[in-house]
Amino acid sequence: MKEDKFSFRVSVETHDQTGEVIAAYFQVRKGKIKVTKEYANGNAFADYDKHGKLLGIELLGPCRAAILDQIAKQAPAKRFVQDAIPRGMLVHS
Repeated sequence: MKEDKFSFRVSVETHDQTGEVIAAYFQVRKGKIKVTKEYANGNAFADYDKHGKLLGIELLGPCRAAILDQIAKQAPAKRFVQDAIPRGMLVHS
């Protein structure tokens, strides 16, 4: 079985004048996107490859921790997203 290679990166887009975070992308793996699924009423999107492996998560607004945990099921990816998420983009309730 081929080893699952992670390639963690985060990119954050901020509002030019306020500095407020308006989007964040968490790359989990490199690869070609086959499908993108919407979560949290359009606040979160997850990119998957042709094998169904998570490539990345884009946040366009605050998202519940439970939804992010559902998307990033594997421990390394889940921990990466939890540790790297910008303040204000995570809802704990």
